[in-house]
Amino acid sequence: MAVDHPYVDLETLRLQLKIEDDDPREILLERALSAACRSIDKTTGRRFWLDEEPVTRTYRTQGRVVRENDGDVLLVDDIGDADIMVTTGAGDPGSPVTGFETVPDNALADGRPVTGLLMTGGMWSWGTTGRVRVTARFGWPAVPDDIGEAALIQASRLYNRRNSPEGVTGSAEWGVVRLSRRDPDVWNLIEQYVLPGFG
Repeated sequence: MAVDHPYVDLETLRLQLKIEDDDPREILLERALSAACRSIDKTTGRRFWLDEEPVTRTYRTQGRVVRENDGDVLLVDDIGDADIMVTTGAGDPGSPVTGFETVPDNALADGRPVTGLLMTGGMWSWGTTGRVRVTARFGWPAVPDDIGEAALIQASRLYNRRNSPEGVTGSAEWGVVRLSRRDPDVWNLIEQYVLPGFG
């Protein structure tokens, strides 16, 4: 089983847990890593890997447009590449749209995604359909260090959880302890990436 779009490599997880390459527990490591990465996606409401090829997504302008002093901003899913094509109108491919800028400013240069398209001095609204098609490589340009570390901690925790299936662990010194549902270190690392309405 290979892990799709891991946020930390399997070798780093092996080193963290002191497990050899040829250990038969490899499948358990892969499952823990996959679950940790997809859990981060679900909690934050975004994904930190980039589409290999451009994908087209359709957005309704209603409820997704924010009025700014210098124009309207169409809120889009994270875009991790500067090559963005926008069309609107009925039919495929529709009418090309030009004259927009990406926001936040310098996002890609700073290793962050584009999250909006600013129609400078104009509005994102056409006819009755109010739909805009955006073709781009969605996701983040690269996995942030915080996300990689959170995935490593969570995958280690999930792997070790096999020894405490009922959510409790214990020792002679401390007795029985209930494990918390949310690791505070993982949450501190990912909290800044959570989209409003998630987490």
